[in-house]
Formats: sequence, structure tokens, C-alpha cells
Amino acid sequence: MNRKTLVLPAVIGLLAPVLAACGGSDSGGSDGDAIAVGTTDRFIASKKVPAPFDPAYAYDAGSWNVLRQTVQTLMAMPRSGSGEPQPEAAESCIFTDTGSERYVCTLRKDLKFANGDPVTAGDVKYSIDRVRAIKSSSASYGLLSTIDTIETQGSRKVIFHLNTPDATFPYKLATPTAGIVNPDDYAKKKLRNGFDVDGSGPYTMTSEVKDDTVVKTVFTKNPNYKGQLKPKNDKVELVSFAGADAMGKALEKGDIDMMTRTMSPEQIAKYSTTPPKNVNLVEMPGMEIRYLGFNTTASSVRNKAVRQAMAQVVDRGEIAAKVYGTTAEPLYSLVPAGITGHQNSFFNKYGDPDKAKAAQTLSRADITTPVKLTLHYTTDHYGSGTKKEFEVLRDQLNASGLFDVDIKGDVWDTYRDAQLKGEYDVYGLGWFPDFPDADNFLAPFLDKENFLASPYANSTIRNELIPAERREADRLTASKSLQQIQSTVANDVPVLPLWQGKQYVAARDDITGVEWALSSSSILQLWELNRGVSG
Repeated sequence: MNRKTLVLPAVIGLLAPVLAACGGSDSGGSDGDAIAVGTTDRFIASKKVPAPFDPAYAYDAGSWNVLRQTVQTLMAMPRSGSGEPQPEAAESCIFTDTGSERYVCTLRKDLKFANGDPVTAGDVKYSIDRVRAIKSSSASYGLLSTIDTIETQGSRKVIFHLNTPDATFPYKLATPTAGIVNPDDYAKKKLRNGFDVDGSGPYTMTSEVKDDTVVKTVFTKNPNYKGQLKPKNDKVELVSFAGADAMGKALEKGDIDMMTRTMSPEQIAKYSTTPPKNVNLVEMPGMEIRYLGFNTTASSVRNKAVRQAMAQVVDRGEIAAKVYGTTAEPLYSLVPAGITGHQNSFFNKYGDPDKAKAAQTLSRADITTPVKLTLHYTTDHYGSGTKKEFEVLRDQLNASGLFDVDIKGDVWDTYRDAQLKGEYDVYGLGWFPDFPDADNFLAPFLDKENFLASPYANSTIRNELIPAERREADRLTASKSLQQIQSTVANDVPVLPLWQGKQYVAARDDITGVEWALSSSSILQLWELNRGVSG
């Protein structure tokens, strides 16, 4: 059955019963035949990245997707990836005040870690306090910055006292950064190096490692798991490939059953029109964004006129069309289209690409042209299209006559460390949301101790607008503050949004649950997969 499936939020609930009926129910994955899933995510342990799977360090989509299978959180997102978070390790969670500053969770009864140890309120406090105390270089602890103190009552009740109103706090408790770990396995003030993970999630895991790199992660159903999820298989293998081509060949041969991130644009185009025999391509809504970041203290881009001129010249439509085809759309804000509070702030300010306006901007600021820049990108983290994307960016900027641009690529292990240390003036990164709210596309880049380690600091954003939007439980009401932030970003250009992407999964047609395998928030939900009857 060769077909392309489009899954949209409005129809996903109608499609699921039909697809389930097509594929059968509990036959797959329960007979010892593991479902093999391919990924191009690479997990490497090194001096720079010593603990890729420690909740106190992990802060990328790939590592988080490993943790989501194994480490439980108090709350979890619905399977669609949008909507309000739901209790997971918790039986219930609720704000007990009108100001969104006191949040109380009660754990499920008889909750256990995979090894049989009870999960207590003290373990929750230990886990979250540990992340806040370690303050790893990944800056993931910033998600927990609104916590003042954590109190426990008995073995099941956890009370979070916040230092400022935060209506988004339930979403943050659904992230792996707030994952619950056993104090026996995780030291209080030290990262757990290597690839071992222990928790109370739906699976236990073991990793096959070669040269400090994970080649395969095996997830086995956890018999002690208690939560809202209902795993439909007993075992899943997550197999890492060096590139999309090798992953695709393995799928076509039947060596793996499904492939996820990151398929190449060429593969997606091919599978859309002439898919291999017995392989289906599933298109899903996504919230992934790509952008350029700036070290705003670097001499080459310190003057915001340089950054504004780049924003005036860059042709997002050409990047999307030339590099990504139908898999990407131009993005004119850090907040992607489809998220409450989004506005096209960069288009509102700059309109269509205009070299003359960019030249005027630089001239008024007495900037000598051409401005010499190096744009840095990672060669192995976001897929094969990244190099071509930066070649198009380079050519656009150089064609204006206003810039003299080179590009340079580095492997992620080197790249991220150098970027955080401020060694790059201009660099490309992507963002997969921690949770589906506009706050999570703004605060991680603009607040104190941000994800980029950016020197850019706007006091109005940090001290007034972010606190104001977080006070509003109604996110439509929060939109006014959120849109003011986006307008300020378009004016100051500490980051330059480029495009937002769709998500794709390809799977052999005897695998069921594929339509739920990747949520709109890019959460890999391996527990939804099963081996059924080909439709």
C-alpha cells in the first residue's frame, strides 16, 4: 500500500479509528519482534557533552525524545502535541491561587521506578532541585526559573511556590527537564555521565555504544509503569544513522520499520510521488523553526543596522523553495504561524527583500560596505539541507553588494560549545518547542540565562512583557504582550527567523500508530507503534 498520508489537527481524531481498523490491534510488538525506528540524531558523549541523557543537561529534541520514553514527568502533553498538559506521574495538578504562583501536584498511588523503588514527593523535589542546582551549560534549567521553593507534604503531595506568576508552568512540568529521577542513580550536584537512564516511564532502556557514540537504543516495556500512556508494543529499537540516505535504504530493505527525523527534502519529494513498495509517507503539522542568531557584542554585528540590513535583504521564500520545497514555509517571527499570539513582525517592518532600503540603513549608520561576515552552521544536527541553506543565504547577501560573506560548518559537538562561548558572530540554529505556547518561542531566546547565552538584553522585554504575558492564563489575552515582544525583536534583530517546517515520518505499511508517532510538538511517541496487518 503506497500512499502519502496527511494528518491535520482538525481531522486527526477521525483518521485514527480508520487507520487502527486497517492495521489491527495488539498483534505487533508483543511477540518479541522489536519495532525498529531509524533516526539521524547522533548521541555522543565527550568532554564537551558528558551527559547527553541526563535531564539536568539534555536540551535538544533527540535527547529529549529518548528521555520521554524512560523518565516520567508530573504532566504530559496530549498525544496530538497541542492543548492543555495532562497529569502523568501526577494524579492531579492545579493552581491553588488566582495569581498562578502556587501549584500543587498529587502523585499517583503506588508509583514506582522501573527497579521497583517507590516514587515519592521527595524524589520529585530532589529531581527538580537538582536541575536548578547543577545549572548545566545547556541552560535547560531556565525552564524552571520561575520556581522559588518546592515543598512536600507526605509522600504524594508536591507544592511549587513560584517567584512570579507563570501560567505556562504546567507545560514546563511536562518537559524532560522536570523528569523524575531516583536519587540512588543521580548525584545531587553532579551530572550522570554517559548513556545510562533510569526512571519510571513506559520503557526501560539500554544503549549499544561504539566509540562513545550510541548506535542503537533498545526500549523495553516497563512492567512497573503507571501513567496515562498505554504502550502498544513490548520493545522498540531506535537506530542511529550517519545520514538520511543510509536510513532510507534501511527502510526500503526492511531493516527498519519506520524513519523519523531527519528525512532529506529529496527523500520527501520522492516518497510523495513515487514511494517505495510497502512504504507510506505521513505528513504532520509541526512547529520547528530555523533562524540566525547574533553575538550582539561582536564588532561585526554590534551595530543593529547591520542586522537590520540583513533582515532587509534575506529572501526567505527563495530559501524555502530552493532548499526545502514544500516542506518549509517562510517565517517572519520567532513565533511560528498557528501559535496563538503570532504576528508577522519582520514582514511588517521590512516587507519584501529590498537592497536599496538595506543600503540606506547601513549608510545612515555610517557602516562601511561590504560588511565582512562568516555565517556558521552545524553539519550534522538538522539534516542534509543545512549546508545548501547557508549557501543560498551567502549568495543572497553577497549579491546585494553590501556584504562579503563566507560560511563555515562544524559538527554539533564542536559547534554548540563554540556558539555558547560566543565564538561565532553569526550562527544558525533550529528550535523544536519545549511546549506549544508563544512564550516558549520568545523567553528562551530573550530572557536571562537564555538558551543562546545571548548578550542581548532588553529590560522592557525581561522585566515587563514576559512577566505580563505569563500572568495571563487566557493566552489570547496574553497576545498583546507577546506581539509587543515580537515587534521589538524585529526592530533590534538579536535573532533573524528564516523558516518553519513540516514534519514527516515514513514507515512500512504493516506498522500501525504511525499517525501518532510524532506529535505536533515533535514528541516521539514510540509507545503508539504496533505491528499489525497491512492494509
